[in-house]
Amino acid sequence: MSAQGWTTLALALAVVVSLPYWLPRTVIALRVRIFARVGGEEGIQAPGREVPAEEFKQVYGHPAANGRSRGATLSDLFWYWLSPGPEVHQEHLEPGPRYDDVARTTRQILAGLSREQWTESVGRCTRRVLDELDDTTDVHRVRLRDLMMPVWAEVYYEVVFRERCPRYARDLIVGNADDVVSALKCTRLRHMDRRSRLTAYLRDRLAHDPPSVPLPSTLSERERAYYLQGTFFNTAVVQMSEAMAHLLLALATHRPVQDRLAAGEEDADFLDRVINETLQHFPLFGVAHRITSDAIPRDGRDPIPAGSVLLFNYPEYQGSDGGRFDPDRWLSPDTKPSAFIPFGVTANRPCPARGFAVLTMRVAAEETLRRFRLESSAEHTRSLPSRGPCLLVPRTGALWSPVGRRIRLAALRLADRWAAVPRSLVQLVLGSYMVWDARRQGLCRNYFAASSGGSAPSVAAGR
Repeated sequence: MSAQGWTTLALALAVVVSLPYWLPRTVIALRVRIFARVGGEEGIQAPGREVPAEEFKQVYGHPAANGRSRGATLSDLFWYWLSPGPEVHQEHLEPGPRYDDVARTTRQILAGLSREQWTESVGRCTRRVLDELDDTTDVHRVRLRDLMMPVWAEVYYEVVFRERCPRYARDLIVGNADDVVSALKCTRLRHMDRRSRLTAYLRDRLAHDPPSVPLPSTLSERERAYYLQGTFFNTAVVQMSEAMAHLLLALATHRPVQDRLAAGEEDADFLDRVINETLQHFPLFGVAHRITSDAIPRDGRDPIPAGSVLLFNYPEYQGSDGGRFDPDRWLSPDTKPSAFIPFGVTANRPCPARGFAVLTMRVAAEETLRRFRLESSAEHTRSLPSRGPCLLVPRTGALWSPVGRRIRLAALRLADRWAAVPRSLVQLVLGSYMVWDARRQGLCRNYFAASSGGSAPSVAAGR
């Protein structure tokens, strides 16, 4: 081979070897541009030029920032991802009697368990799922989101129906939640048959053995099933599974923090500070949009007009990119982050689980850490499309040698980086298609257009 041929071969090999380091980031940047092109550009960024960070909470909490779906092109995409029943999803209902009825019911269902009952339920469900891990191996290689999803499927079934969750119901809930979050991450297309099976189960259950808390009277029988499916067996299960995946992966990739917890010498609040630090670095919400029902006045600035679409960017507001993972920053008011809204703003549809989310995360983490040492070298990003690759090492087993630990983690890091290459391309293709398909179907736009004419169509079909 000539010198030029060797040079060409060497360059080709260098490009191939370096793919995991540049291709996923390049594809992500391209996805953002395509999403903007296909989805159309709309909205006022917050924080941004028109709404700086210091006005973020003020604008977010203003009473006029109360619209949720009607009038935003972005709503078509969220309705598409959250179907069936996005028209009765608590986060996408417009303000008014129907929203008040649904939100009140959610609070009543969640308030039905005391802190002690929440602790007992989460602990028991976590132990039961961990018991299902293969006990013939010394190291469990898992995806943390997949590991945690059955836990929260069981927990929220118990919250709603006040009884233990049968295995077939758990499988339906996990299948539904996994399909929703995979579509949101653009790693898979929607599979509406999986979601419809849970809807059918819930409709049958409500017809023959409804929960003790009366469901919203403003909803039809079918919409009540959609309400439970969207609020509890979609959003609650997905968000808590994501939160736990971030928490456990943060512990796995910050070994000194995990060792401090395992030593049992820290104060009782240390794990809560770890949870806060995790939610600061990896907020569960990306961009929340609100549509203004009236003008929002501001000192020294032009008012934000009625009908504006406000795009509240949680990661950018909290400064979540980069930075040192330091739970001790929460000990002092001088170092504690002020831009921290893990559960939203109290004045504008805060997360209904804000009162017990940290408690339940703590219980599930303690149960997991009691059994396993967590090891991971996977990339940790807010979107977590990898689902959190991690090694669970039983604490009762033999300790790894330093060399063995380095080899396993190096192999995990290499596999994680190479998996990102085809996954990023899949996300690019599927994400672009779903943005286009959501805009084509116009679930939200058509629903409100029909309702304005006097009859709102069902949005359960055609997806």
